[in-house]
Amino acid sequence: MFPRRILFAAVAISAAASFLLCGYEFIRAVSNSLFIVAYTAENLPRVMVAVSPSLILLLYFYGRLLSWCGATRTLAITSILSGALILGSYFALTKGYRFAAAIIYVFREAYIVVIIEQFWSFVNSTLSSKQAKTINGPFCAIASVGSVIGGLLVGRWATSLGSEIFLVFTAASLIPTAIFGVIAYKFAGEPKPSVAEEGGRRGHLGVKTFFNSKYLVFIGLLILTTQLISTVLDLRFNALVETEITHEDEMTAYYGNFYAGLGAISAVLQLIVVPLALRLISVHIIHIFIPLVHLINGFFLTLRPSLQTGAISYITFKALDYSLFRAGKELFYMPLSYDERYRAKQIIDSFGYRSAKGSSAGVIELIRLFVKTIPGIAFSITAMVASCIWGVIVQNLSSQYQKLATTEKKDE
Repeated sequence: MFPRRILFAAVAISAAASFLLCGYEFIRAVSNSLFIVAYTAENLPRVMVAVSPSLILLLYFYGRLLSWCGATRTLAITSILSGALILGSYFALTKGYRFAAAIIYVFREAYIVVIIEQFWSFVNSTLSSKQAKTINGPFCAIASVGSVIGGLLVGRWATSLGSEIFLVFTAASLIPTAIFGVIAYKFAGEPKPSVAEEGGRRGHLGVKTFFNSKYLVFIGLLILTTQLISTVLDLRFNALVETEITHEDEMTAYYGNFYAGLGAISAVLQLIVVPLALRLISVHIIHIFIPLVHLINGFFLTLRPSLQTGAISYITFKALDYSLFRAGKELFYMPLSYDERYRAKQIIDSFGYRSAKGSSAGVIELIRLFVKTIPGIAFSITAMVASCIWGVIVQNLSSQYQKLATTEKKDE
C-alpha cells in the first residue's frame, strides 16, 4: 500500500514536526507568562492585534522564497531564520528590554503556523486521499510526542531554570526541524508546480488563487469561525489563570503541565481515534460532531465559570483542533493544485488562522472603549454562537468536497 520511500518520508516529516512542536511548547508557555507578568492578561488582545500585520510580512517572505528556491529550501530557510530571531529576542530580554516579551508573543503566533503548514502542504502533495486517512493520524500523534515532552520539561524545570532559558531551547529545536524536513523531501521528491504556476506567476502570496475559488473561500470562513472560538476560550482561560495563580514561574509551570496534558490527549486521539474515524465515519459527520462538542462545553462554562471548566473547554477545543479537525480538514486540500496547496493554504491556515484571533481581539478592544470590563460570560456565549455558525459552514463545505473527491476518483 505504501512505497518504502513514502514511509521513510512520513517518518522524517513526523520527526521534524515533533521537534518543531517540542520547541513550540517551550515558547508558548514562556511567552504567555512573560507577557502577562510584563503587561497583564487584560492586554493580551492588544498584542494579538499585532499578529496579523506581522504574519503578512512573513507570508510575503515565504511566498518569495517558494518562488525562488522551491519547497525544500524554503522550509529549511524559514526554520533556521525563525530560530535566529527567537535567540535574538532572548538576548534582548536578558538585557532588560521588556518589549521583547511582546515580540516573542507575536512571533510565536506567526512562525509556528508558517512552518507547520509547510509540513501539511508536503503531506497533501505526497499522499493519496486513501493513504492520508491512514497516515494523517499517526503523523499528528508522532508530532504530539514533541508537544508532550516540551510541556513536561517546562512544567518540571521552569521554576528552577527560569522562564527565559526555554527560548534558547526553542531556537535549538528548529535545527533538527529543518534537517528532518529536508530529509523528508529527499525521500519523497519535491512537488512541482504546473507551468502556469512556476515562479509564482499567479502571485507569490496566493491571494488571487484563493479568491478565485468558492471552495477555498468556504475553507477560509471555516478557519475564521473556529479561531474566533479559540480566541474567546483562550482569553477566558488566561483570565482565570491570572486570577488563581500570581507567581510568574508557577504560572509558567502550570502552563507547561497544561500543554503537556493537551499534547497527551491529542496524541491518543491522533493515534487511535483519528485513523478509525476517517476510515469508518464520513467526513461530513466528523465535521458536524466537532462544533457540537464545543457548543456543549460553552454551555457548561457559561453555567459554572471556573479555572476547571475554562481549562476543560480550552483543552477540548485544542485537542480536537490538533487531531480530528486537523486531519479531517487536510483532506479538503488533497484534490487541489500546487498553488492551492502551497500558497492559498498559507493564506487560509496561517494568515486566516491568526488574523481571526487578531481581529477578534481588535473587536474586544473596541468594545472595551465603551464598556470598561467585559463580563466573562460574554466569552463563553460567543463560543456557543460561533459553534452554531461553524456547523452551517461545514455543511456546505462537506458537500463541495464530496463533489471534488468524486471527480478526483474518476480522473484516476
